[in-house]
Amino acid sequence: MYEKIDRYIEKLLDGSTPDKPLWNIENIRQGKPAHWNYIDGCMITALLCAAEITGEKKYSDFAEKFIDHYVDDDGSILGYSMDKFNLDDINEGRVLFDLYRTSGKEKYKKAIFLLHEQLEKQPRTNTGNFWHKKIYPDQIWLDGLYMAQVFYIRFMKEFGGGDYSDTVTQIKNVRRYMFDEDKKLFYHGMDCSKKAFWADKTTGCSKNFWLRAIGWFTVALADIIDIIDNDNDRETLCGIFRETIDGIARYADKETGMFYQVVDQGSREGNYLETSGSSMIAYAMMKGARLGVIDKKYSSMGKKTFDGICDKYLKISDNGELDLGGICLVAGLGPEDNKRRDGTFEYYISEPVVENDAKGVAPFVLCYTEVKRLTEASGG
Repeated sequence: MYEKIDRYIEKLLDGSTPDKPLWNIENIRQGKPAHWNYIDGCMITALLCAAEITGEKKYSDFAEKFIDHYVDDDGSILGYSMDKFNLDDINEGRVLFDLYRTSGKEKYKKAIFLLHEQLEKQPRTNTGNFWHKKIYPDQIWLDGLYMAQVFYIRFMKEFGGGDYSDTVTQIKNVRRYMFDEDKKLFYHGMDCSKKAFWADKTTGCSKNFWLRAIGWFTVALADIIDIIDNDNDRETLCGIFRETIDGIARYADKETGMFYQVVDQGSREGNYLETSGSSMIAYAMMKGARLGVIDKKYSSMGKKTFDGICDKYLKISDNGELDLGGICLVAGLGPEDNKRRDGTFEYYISEPVVENDAKGVAPFVLCYTEVKRLTEASGG
């Protein structure tokens, strides 16, 4: 089965150019011009990870060529606007650290500092957390922890003297305000002003537990724990990570190991087993177990989830090509002029389900690298 995945990755690379990647279904559908974005960032992150584990230079070469299209010699970034204060735009910046280390190109370092400047100026909620975007005032989204904090931690490690306190505090606040003690799950978002139409007027939290939001959070924790080198901060985050994984694990589908789009609603009519969030959680489980920070049982549990995704959604199409399905294209909360995005169950199941979008493909490839690590460790 796994050799099919190598062919699938090759297909995506062979059919993609920096300005027209096959995996950015959102951009293709909306006809947007090429610009710096988190979707491409997820895929390039996965390719660099694949290069590391396989030794295949074609992955890292593709990644460098791709990013070179967007980062100019002066460190400016194609299609990036700091004044949007969009945490999503920070995500692709995480690949710049490794590319700078391997290539020595100063433009990557300049771009790193440009993106960090946004975080220095980013508006904050009354809890001290970053606003998710300028158009979402006073709001914390789980997605944003992945989008900004992995980059932020890496910056503080390499250029900021190892002070991780800001990130740790922001994550502790998410645990304090957005975790449901009964369900053991995290809400998708929180409006600290409690004014948003989708927010609970008492807690400020959204109504439901969206799988991919929780997936972003688990991957953020796994990746940050891998980077951070302060024992006290690391152990604080490990405790939150263990609780998060123990909580979500309760909702795994017994047959496939996958998770539902609205996590706690199971097989309720319209709900479905979703690829992107399932891949993210599987990756976090396998990586966390490999790092020794969560129970070793999660290694096999994560692999079961990965295999379940392969069996259910990695299919050969009529033209003989492989496609990865079951991917929620996008979901969000508001803004105020988009009342459809209200955080209800009905909303989450109404968003398009697509094939081959990087929000599903990238974590799937990351999962694959963890499976390869497992195989190597067992001598397979």
